[in-house]
Amino acid sequence: MNYTTQDVHNKVKKLLYSLTGITLSDNKDIMISNRIDKLKRNCGFSGDIMDLLNSIEQGRNVTEFINSFTTNKTHFFREDFHFVDLRDRVLPSFANSGTKIEMYCSASSTGEEPYSMAMTVFEAKSILNKNINASIIATDIDTNVLQYAANGIYRYSKSSKEFPDWIKPQKYFKRRVQKNLAGEEVLIKVNDDLKRMITFQIMNLNDNSYPFPKNQFDVIFCRNVLIYFSAEDQNEILKKLFRHLKIGGTLYLGHSENPQDLVNYVRRVGQNIFVKEKEIMWL
Repeated sequence: MNYTTQDVHNKVKKLLYSLTGITLSDNKDIMISNRIDKLKRNCGFSGDIMDLLNSIEQGRNVTEFINSFTTNKTHFFREDFHFVDLRDRVLPSFANSGTKIEMYCSASSTGEEPYSMAMTVFEAKSILNKNINASIIATDIDTNVLQYAANGIYRYSKSSKEFPDWIKPQKYFKRRVQKNLAGEEVLIKVNDDLKRMITFQIMNLNDNSYPFPKNQFDVIFCRNVLIYFSAEDQNEILKKLFRHLKIGGTLYLGHSENPQDLVNYVRRVGQNIFVKEKEIMWL
């Protein structure tokens, strides 16, 4: 073996950036080691790790590599004030006009965010006593989490407090108790009304362009995903997303993210909530 652990980690970082645009900082060595073990399990590989990484560089086991090294931390109604804003400010105008609202979730992960968006639509319909025609496209680069999201089955604990007071989970999920070696666990399954609103599909935010028409979306959620990219790539992703947001549309960003070069083209209406006021002419 003519290489060091650091050589392996550097190759992982280089591969991950070239395939996804995701940047791993220097303090991620323990995480990388753990994910390498996961990668080898996913590939059924027991040989030299450099041989496996070289095969990925040549185009084999790419999906397994991406699925092993992407981070999928999420929960229902994370930063729930964004969903309150969607319910109280954005959705009423669509209920009154009858116009369809098209929304995009740019980092679906295991599905909690797009399902939270869909539940918010149903809550607004109930409050306003009006129909709201809505659709949601939810994308992710990790095929495993997209399948999990499409299945829509989650472990549930009342103590987790994932749902805000204005959401009653029993309206949107079927509950099932499942026995296992540790005792019992409660599973909840998303109902079909929520599922019908959402289309899940694979997409890489670092792609040169996105498969959507210009100005397609009224709402874009891009929350807690930009942090995995370099500052320069964050800016490029935001500008690509902006192209697909309508004038007057709303962009929701995560708590540690900012609009960067878009700052002169949006109006801030809440905590990391931005309304598009004009196009970037050179996009």
